[in-house]
Amino acid sequence: MFLIFDTETTGLPKKWNSPLTDFDNWPRAVQIAWQIHSEDGKCISNESHLIYPEGYTIPYDSQNIHGISTQLAKKIGKNINEVLDNFNKALNKSEYICGHNLNFDEKIIGSEFLRIHGKNPLQDFPRIDTCTEETATLCQLSGGRGRKYKLPTLTELHINLFGKEFDSAHNASADVEATARCLFKLLKENKIHPESLENDQNIYEKFKEIDLDKVIAEGIKHINLSEQSKILRDKEDKHKEQKSDKIDSSVSHSSFAHLHTYSQFSILQSTSKIEDLLESAKKYSHDAVAITDKSNLMGAFHFIKVMKNYNENLVDDEKYIKPIIGCEFNICEDHKDKSRRDDGYQLVFIAKNKNGFRNLSKLSSIAHIDGFYYVPRIDKDILMEYKEDLIVLSGGLKGEVSSKILNLGEEMAEDSIKWWKNNFDEDFYLEIMDHNQENENYLNPIIVDYSIKHGVKLVATNNTFYTEKDDANAHDILLCVRDGEKQSTPIGRGRGFRNGLPNHEYWYKPKNEMFELFKEIPQSLASIEEIINKVETFDLSREVLLPEFKVPKKFVQENDFDSKKGQNLYLRDLAYKGAEKKYGKLNKLLKERLDFELDVIQKTGYPGYFLIVQDFINAAKDMGVSVGPGRGSAAGSVVAFSLGITNIDPIKYNLLFERFLNPDRVSLPDIDIDFDDEGRNKVIEYVIEKYGSNQVAQIITYGRMAAKSSIRDTGRVLDLSLGEVDRIAKLVPNLSLNDIFYSKDFDLKSTLRTDEYSRVSELKQLYKAEQLSSKTLQQATLLEGSIRNTGTHACGVIITPSDISDFVPITRAKDSDFYVTQFDNSVVEDAGLLKMDFLGLKTLTIIKDTVKLIKYKYQKELVPEEFPLDDKKTYELFQRGETVGVFQYESLGMQKYLKDLKPTNFNDLIAMNALYRPGPLEYIPSFVARKNGSEPISYDVPEMEEFLNETYGITVYQEQVMSLSQKIAGFSKGDADLLRKAMGKKIFSLIEKLKPKFMKGGDKNGFSEEVLKKIWKDWEAFASYAFNKSHSTCYALIGYQTAYLKANYPSEYMAAVLSNNMNDIKQVTFFMEECRRMGVKVLGPDINESYYKFNVNEQKAIRFGMGAVKGVGRGAVQTIIENRKDGEYKSIFDFAKRINLRLANKTTFENLILAGGFDSFNLNRSQYFNIDNDGYTFIEKAIKYGGKYQESENSAQISMFANKTNDAYTNLNIPDCDEWINLEKLRKEREVVGIYLSSHPLEEYKREIENFTSADLSILDDLNKLKNKDFYIGGIINEVEHLFTKNGNGYAVFSFEDFNDQYQFRIFGEDYLKYKHFLKESEILRIRLSIREGWINKETGKPGEPRIQFLNFELLNGIIETNAKKITLKMDIKNLEEEQIKLLSKKLSKHKGKNPLYFDVYDSEKEIKLSLISEKNKVSITRDLLKTLEENKLHYKLN
Repeated sequence: MFLIFDTETTGLPKKWNSPLTDFDNWPRAVQIAWQIHSEDGKCISNESHLIYPEGYTIPYDSQNIHGISTQLAKKIGKNINEVLDNFNKALNKSEYICGHNLNFDEKIIGSEFLRIHGKNPLQDFPRIDTCTEETATLCQLSGGRGRKYKLPTLTELHINLFGKEFDSAHNASADVEATARCLFKLLKENKIHPESLENDQNIYEKFKEIDLDKVIAEGIKHINLSEQSKILRDKEDKHKEQKSDKIDSSVSHSSFAHLHTYSQFSILQSTSKIEDLLESAKKYSHDAVAITDKSNLMGAFHFIKVMKNYNENLVDDEKYIKPIIGCEFNICEDHKDKSRRDDGYQLVFIAKNKNGFRNLSKLSSIAHIDGFYYVPRIDKDILMEYKEDLIVLSGGLKGEVSSKILNLGEEMAEDSIKWWKNNFDEDFYLEIMDHNQENENYLNPIIVDYSIKHGVKLVATNNTFYTEKDDANAHDILLCVRDGEKQSTPIGRGRGFRNGLPNHEYWYKPKNEMFELFKEIPQSLASIEEIINKVETFDLSREVLLPEFKVPKKFVQENDFDSKKGQNLYLRDLAYKGAEKKYGKLNKLLKERLDFELDVIQKTGYPGYFLIVQDFINAAKDMGVSVGPGRGSAAGSVVAFSLGITNIDPIKYNLLFERFLNPDRVSLPDIDIDFDDEGRNKVIEYVIEKYGSNQVAQIITYGRMAAKSSIRDTGRVLDLSLGEVDRIAKLVPNLSLNDIFYSKDFDLKSTLRTDEYSRVSELKQLYKAEQLSSKTLQQATLLEGSIRNTGTHACGVIITPSDISDFVPITRAKDSDFYVTQFDNSVVEDAGLLKMDFLGLKTLTIIKDTVKLIKYKYQKELVPEEFPLDDKKTYELFQRGETVGVFQYESLGMQKYLKDLKPTNFNDLIAMNALYRPGPLEYIPSFVARKNGSEPISYDVPEMEEFLNETYGITVYQEQVMSLSQKIAGFSKGDADLLRKAMGKKIFSLIEKLKPKFMKGGDKNGFSEEVLKKIWKDWEAFASYAFNKSHSTCYALIGYQTAYLKANYPSEYMAAVLSNNMNDIKQVTFFMEECRRMGVKVLGPDINESYYKFNVNEQKAIRFGMGAVKGVGRGAVQTIIENRKDGEYKSIFDFAKRINLRLANKTTFENLILAGGFDSFNLNRSQYFNIDNDGYTFIEKAIKYGGKYQESENSAQISMFANKTNDAYTNLNIPDCDEWINLEKLRKEREVVGIYLSSHPLEEYKREIENFTSADLSILDDLNKLKNKDFYIGGIINEVEHLFTKNGNGYAVFSFEDFNDQYQFRIFGEDYLKYKHFLKESEILRIRLSIREGWINKETGKPGEPRIQFLNFELLNGIIETNAKKITLKMDIKNLEEEQIKLLSKKLSKHKGKNPLYFDVYDSEKEIKLSLISEKNKVSITRDLLKTLEENKLHYKLN
């Protein structure tokens, strides 16, 4: 007998693996139906019972699935005992229990038996399930786990077997009937093989006789449970009194705010900008604005700042609007439990005051640091620790109360209300919402009843995800961006559906609309005012709090509560001692400068700052980390120089302290520090160790959707074609979409170039049209500026006096274990956090590596800080403009100006570093001319010469303006810095304020009004461009150090440059070309000479680093280097037996060989890959030999076995086979290195490329400039892929490379068919291209991006013979001697042919050229002829 059964329940279990005795976990059965069938499939009996819900209710979401309401179950349901007894009787008659997804129903009934009777009769009962891998394979429905087919639902299985659905799905009695039909059809057709039938294979023969018509019991009627529940519900509704109370006047005039509001800081979940929320609150005359973002407080500081700025600058009839900060947290059972997913319930917490905000900050930090598992989470235990001064709103549909009503039953919801009421008393409110949804209509009456029953106040809220109702579509697109979905995918649950809001009611509604919605529940509106009044306004700004820096005991002072006295004494002591080391005996001026700076530091209260910085900088130096000479205005401080914070003497270079720390304006000093990029993390780890990991964090960054990215994201979601999306994005200039679409044409014309303006005009036309592209632009404009993701600031580090979460909410970085502040870089200092910028500078690593190489090669200890600043070779390098790889001086433009300037001293380099940037660039020609004496140096007044002499009378630095304002107008140091700031940042109000002071001071010092006006006018024009000399000096020094190394140790320096760029093949190629220009050889890797990075051999040639070879790890390189100390490797066998074969595997061997690393053994690379008769390569045999040798060495038999292994080594035959052709060898080399090393396959075609191509591949970087132009390119195909379009048409994608660049082409249609035979790897070709206007877009009528048209393909080999028509020899008349002419005639006679021979005879001094044709001699233009001419150093030209 077969007992087939099904259940309908109150929901799903929280934990599927929980024991059946965990009665709180397992849902209750609300319907049990079963049928008993004989072996021939005939239905013998059937029963179906609704269960009377005793002590529980049936949740709304479950009712929606099976239609059984609590009311219906109470009306017609039976006692669970009676139903189980009947079921047990049926069970006793049966041999097998059967069902679809039997595992679930079996557990539900098992739990009910255990609950009532204490034992489970279903346990270990033979079972047959129709929901298995077998039926999944039968139905073949995609979407299963692990790329398998998904398990079919009963409906899906029924459709597969019978070609149609069955009626009343999710009524247990109908489900049982359908399961029976499916089961017996599957058994009849031998399509399932349950484990319970394994021992009775004969039974399948009986199943073949099943009559499927007899499976269905006669006379069964399945009740429409949903309909019956609705009839009861409608009757109840008629008995309810219709309320139509109007809101009393006291409530209608009460304060209002939305208290459940998300901003853009709820990442990819809200489109509301803080400024837009404020504007809406003003427009609707709300009394407060709240933000309650999801689990984070990222927007809190920005929000308070915006609100404070508004409230402090109220105009006309604007009213005060109170800012309210809250946060929506996920409250789970155990926030540290990550064994299963538990997102918890979403509740809103509002800070009453600053202490409440601190508790929100703590909770948010814990949620992100300890509780993150899919989402940030906290639990109730944690909440109890930080509940003070918090108001709790029960949340929306995903709140604990609402969710339990809908999913678990009303009794559990009431238990939750009691818990929150007990713990938060009058600060707990039940949220009530009305988004015009059925589930809310069901919930709200229950919540109103609970409010009265438990004495908990109601509060009306609207879940606000976007500001305007019209933003609903943009918000929906944002959700699709988050989930990687198309908007066309329907909203719903399960596979084939996507997340989304059910309607467009989730916006920032006006007060009157909210009052209308909740007019029948006025108490919920009154609570809003109550909550607003409970909240106190607070500010998050404060003075920066420094971590405590402990000074030595002898500097500790009594009653020094903030340690400032002791810190000032210790700082003074360190500064004076350091100054004596730097300067020797201190003169009066130096002491005055030191005392002035120390006094300012004392008055501003920042001695601790300097002590902290000098501490970790000196620790960095002790750890061998390279530290830059300084950065920014800090280089103007003698104290910083004395402490070792900077390495630039401010006295020598006339750098100003007040540029760094203005004595008249107290502001936190800002010292940015450069470390070598490999050592930066060591310094951060030192800081963490010193102050504690709980006091150090990095700074968050917000990645926002810029104009182009918002277009691309929106286009993808709306399913706009990729080509059209790309075309539109490329029309956007460097402007926001809002600026483009809402600015006047006049303003755009004055801002944009002509070509940019024409593209913007096209965008504006498209924006106004009615098509998918237009919709994309419109929605992208709304989404622009949305926060798309978060990252970590490249260099910012925060250090706090105690636990960092006491000061700022934190989260964890995605790519490291460091904490990250939730406040970004723009506000951390205002929030009172000490920010340090730890910058990783690759150039410092290059200098450090070069110095190490020099020490290793020559035992010479170089100290970059001690490089002479008057080195002749270095200045000659600058004068030649050979500054590729020289920090700050390597651009082509800079090289040109350096050649013109011919710098002779360090001041020239400082000035060039400051001038070479937009704006001051135009002054370079005058600077060069004055330096070289072709333009007179003049000063408006003689007093200027003191400060402008070093820059030849041109104002280059901000410090010059500051010094001159003191000299000419008697400005104080503080005023001079104010002037610098006003002019540099174009603060016109401040400029106007300072001008009269300048005029008055200048007049007092005897300068004429005319001169003063001219000086001021010049400053206004140039001061905004003037650069910080302190920074320019620091970076000029680093630049000089790199140039010094390049000039004096070229091989070592370029090896370090290559090492630090070895992850960027394009850069490696670029710098290798520079090495060739310098005459420095770059050799491939060699296991006897190479290290992990690039290095220099005895012949001063650069050896390729083994770390740059693919598949060769650091461990492999270390074992190669370590075992090489015992002597060079003599063969592959010697290599294999000496290195650690666990670190260097077969791939290591193969790739090093392919890269040329074993070439010194004088074997062909192909020999290593030769396969013997046993199927082993020579490499594998060598590795096997090495393994056996090492194994024997490690055994006690070493002395006995040693000779045998050596014999085995000598007896191994080195295979004799042909070397690969050069092209194949180079191709394999390129595969493992990324570039051609030993030579380039195009080398032998250099003549063809030089004479018969008209462009190189780099020209294709901008196709717009090439429209309607034809040209020839030459190169080699590296990769090619032959593919098919959706229509089955062939096309290809191929990578084409010349000497300097590579480009990926696509070739379609007739072009593909015509030239397909040329598209092979390693084919060397000349291709004729034409750049044509893009295809016309059918929707817009506009052309797309320019397209490449292929006009011809041909092999480069033989192109000279087929294309050269004539040859012209170029000869200098000075070199024309009779012997040479005879020799030439003899050489040419060997190459007689039909091509005309011309001569260009020229006199270079008189600039005269005579063109002649040889009447008698014609030649055959071949490679041999050209080679002969080149060998004899004869220049020629081919036509």
